[in-house]
Amino acid sequence: MSILNTTSFHPSAFLLLGIPGMEDQHIWISIPFCSMYIMALLGNSTILLVIAFDKTLHEPMYLFLCILSLTDLVLCSITSPKMLAIFWFGVQPISFHGCLTQMFFVHTVFVTESGVLLAMAFDRFVAICRPLHYSSILKPWVIGKIIVACISRSLIVDIPFIILIHRLPFCGHHVIPHTYCEHMGIAKLACANIKINIIYGLTVAISVTGMDVVLIGFSYGFILHTVLHLPSQDAQLKAFSTCGSHICVIMVFYNPAFFSFFTHRFGYWVPPQVHIFVANLYLLVPPMLNPLVYGINTKHICQRILTLIRGNK
Repeated sequence: MSILNTTSFHPSAFLLLGIPGMEDQHIWISIPFCSMYIMALLGNSTILLVIAFDKTLHEPMYLFLCILSLTDLVLCSITSPKMLAIFWFGVQPISFHGCLTQMFFVHTVFVTESGVLLAMAFDRFVAICRPLHYSSILKPWVIGKIIVACISRSLIVDIPFIILIHRLPFCGHHVIPHTYCEHMGIAKLACANIKINIIYGLTVAISVTGMDVVLIGFSYGFILHTVLHLPSQDAQLKAFSTCGSHICVIMVFYNPAFFSFFTHRFGYWVPPQVHIFVANLYLLVPPMLNPLVYGINTKHICQRILTLIRGNK
């Protein structure tokens, strides 16, 4: 603790409190969080294995799903082990560079997954609205470029977060009232002007993630317009069911993320316990639901999983 209280430009470590004011309930709170984390690990690992070993599933839609499962695994694994260590064993310290590393991966993987969700919405748009041109538009090299673009964009917009934090002096307390390290959560501890951090964070949220949401909305808007003109009522119901579940998962991914993001900057009236709960939900709930909505709800993947289960018996 003496290390944490010393005055320095960069502290050797921060303290993650978990959920302030609810320390006595950390064990009980950890039960649903741990359950969601285990379900996310099992579900996404299953999707990855099924797609990897079944060559008939090496199509654009399933390749995007494979990338989504991979980002989900990373997204929930960046924060959950440390969070559970805080809840179970009171392991609160995290090194300065460890905190920055966690912050970088949280933001980078989130932006990457946002790009993947946009790519999947585009895939569904082409499949439903331009079915005759599907194979000519989404060729393997196009998919490769889309994936590289998603990752490159994330690195380009998130590396400055590291630079913006490194330039700040930390001469006050080094306690973060949270379960993991976020950009603004760290910046607020600095004894310097963080206006640039706030402006850049808002710019990234609105121009990158916000634009993804708008484009996803347009894609599903065109999809729904096409579905309404399908001649078969059964086909309409099936498309509505699929699109509806996709939209629900997308809302669960973005809404808590934007709530957490804007609460850091403007939500002084939001109780910290509510903020931290919501901030953890967008890192755990989508990774848990995505395998169910995008994977098991997909006929071909469901059949492969059932085949594997029967084969093991």
